[in-house]
Amino acid sequence: MVNPPTAFRRVAVTGMGIVSPLGTGVEEYWSALIAGQSGAGSITQFDASGFKVRIAAEVKGFEPTDYVDRKSARRMDRFSQLSVAASLMAARHADLDVAAAAERVGVLVASGIGGVKTFEKETAVLLEKGPDRISPFFIPMEIANMASAQVSMHLGARGPVSTVCTACSAAANAIGDAFEIVRRGAADAMLAGGSEAAVTPVGIAAFAQMGALSTRNDEPEKASRPFDIERDGFVMGEGSAILVLEERERAIARGARIWAEVAGYGMTGDAYHMSLPEPSGENQARAMLAALAEAGLKPGDIDYINAHGTSTPPGDTIETKSIKIALGDHAGEVAISSTKSMMGHCLGASGALEAAACILAIDRGVIPPTINLDNPDPECDLDYVPNASRRKQVAVAASNSFGFGGHNVTLVFRAP
Repeated sequence: MVNPPTAFRRVAVTGMGIVSPLGTGVEEYWSALIAGQSGAGSITQFDASGFKVRIAAEVKGFEPTDYVDRKSARRMDRFSQLSVAASLMAARHADLDVAAAAERVGVLVASGIGGVKTFEKETAVLLEKGPDRISPFFIPMEIANMASAQVSMHLGARGPVSTVCTACSAAANAIGDAFEIVRRGAADAMLAGGSEAAVTPVGIAAFAQMGALSTRNDEPEKASRPFDIERDGFVMGEGSAILVLEERERAIARGARIWAEVAGYGMTGDAYHMSLPEPSGENQARAMLAALAEAGLKPGDIDYINAHGTSTPPGDTIETKSIKIALGDHAGEVAISSTKSMMGHCLGASGALEAAACILAIDRGVIPPTINLDNPDPECDLDYVPNASRRKQVAVAASNSFGFGGHNVTLVFRAP
């Protein structure tokens, strides 16, 4: 039996795995980010010609059999396939032998929607062929916890295994919860992040009917334009990012490279609306301040914020307010960018992809841009690093993630 720790432990990031609309793997992803490339384009996964919205930021060229055998791939929804691929990459990136310490390594992969592709496919089978033709793998493929379960099975992790489902803040919650698990000594390492694959007919149609998506179908690469006066909604994205979070002393002892430390985690609720953020921004600000307090930092210590920045008219204005409330006079000094301008909004995977961007900004001393910020909204008057990446030493970075239903999450990372 492991004795409980007498004090909280420090938590390092020792590896990352990424499958994104901007590329696969850390270096491909980072190169596209700092070059200001867009991952948006016309939808290829189904015929969207009759749809109001015909664009998305898809993962290109992904072959699940590059990571798992054909039989396993057939028994996983795309969101699970993406998470397993990203987790295998992350473990390799961290040089982490999961099986060697299986009971002390856990998994926490979030998803906002889960296996919607499988749900649509099997619903069509039911309607066309009847109930006896439904696949017996339908439920184990569709349920949202299966990304974590499949990662656990493929890597052999037998520590804490769980799932978070808090819409667009899900992956940030997963990383924060995994941080707390390692910090209190319930595991020595966690594979944590998110995965989403909702570029499907129902997914696109439903978000379009809400008025949440951009209809700039003729210019997909310019459709996601956070903080710009001409923004008209987000671009649906897909992908997965997984971080290896590891107890710092253990990581040092085994000679692992430490990319950054997780320093703070804050979360609050709006108690306001199913999809709109609370207009004052005060609850989002409380999440930022809670994360800073846990990290033992002051607002003036933040060098970079990866904004939630979805490119929706109310969301970007309210986040600007919240940053001003949380940071006070420092709000005008901090560099802020929305990487959703390049990879779209990957829903339950966004927080992990953006956490990786923060960690790499710390490691490389470069801040990714907010592309398509050509005509700034006067109400979004902070330094949103428009259109070109910027060299800047980053010792502390924060990542904001705000989900439908009023879930507000901030993660704080610092240089090792």
